[in-house]
Amino acid sequence: MNDAEAVRLCQSGSLDSFRHVVERYQDVLYGTAYLMTSNGAIAEECVQESFLSAWRGIGGFRSGSPLKPWLVRILVNTVLDLRRRRNLPTEYIEGATLPGEDDPAKQVSDRESIRQALAVLPEEQRQAVMLRYFTGLSTSETAEALGWAEGTVKSRLHRALQQMRIELEK
Repeated sequence: MNDAEAVRLCQSGSLDSFRHVVERYQDVLYGTAYLMTSNGAIAEECVQESFLSAWRGIGGFRSGSPLKPWLVRILVNTVLDLRRRRNLPTEYIEGATLPGEDDPAKQVSDRESIRQALAVLPEEQRQAVMLRYFTGLSTSETAEALGWAEGTVKSRLHRALQQMRIELEK
């Protein structure tokens, strides 16, 4: 079953079709939530809340639109709302693995360096970097997920990567 068919069936009230959506996207949403919260329990809570919100709002989903950015947008909003309500820190990528790294010690060192470089970025730039490079959304999907224009995502990514290069060279 593809996303368009699953959404159509969900809009007709099919819980089995929504189960397909959950199974397909739960890992990417959990990974994104974990990157944003650095806490497994909070990440799980955010994913569950996001899927509940998605189920409640599936009737308003525009057919023909990609489902993944819509779900990620719901998740990002859920995480940001939870952070505001609980006054949680805005740390990213603690525990994330870097592709292609075989040496665990180097991986830990690189991961810490990247976490520190991300920590100095403004919130909007961190969100763009995290969704584009760690969640694997395209630039247009990142824009849709964040509710920004694609040019805004590109400029924030450009500035963020420049700043991260400076931080990583230190």
